[in-house]
Amino acid sequence: MMKKAETQTKDEFLKKLSVGRFIIYFGADWCRECQYIRPKLPAIENNFSQYRFIKVDRDDNTQLCLDLNIRGLPSFLAFNNGQEIGRFVNGDLKTQPEIESWIRHLK
Repeated sequence: MMKKAETQTKDEFLKKLSVGRFIIYFGADWCRECQYIRPKLPAIENNFSQYRFIKVDRDDNTQLCLDLNIRGLPSFLAFNNGQEIGRFVNGDLKTQPEIESWIRHLK
């Protein structure tokens, strides 16, 4: 089950990602595209159990989103042992197959 990130600074957030593989989902309750993909996230999580999934609420973490250059919702970042290895960041509607394809192509 996707864990929700607490409000925090960029440094605090990145420190928590220092060991392991992570997919970070950035969304908001009011975002229509987020509402579309949210029910599909558990299936995506199940298909990629090698990653830990974390949800960041944009409204609770506005500064963190600015610091990480998150410009549209929903957006996804991938980290491996603290290093960013990929981003799927824009305001476009994202489908489950598109997100899964992006994850499969991460190194």
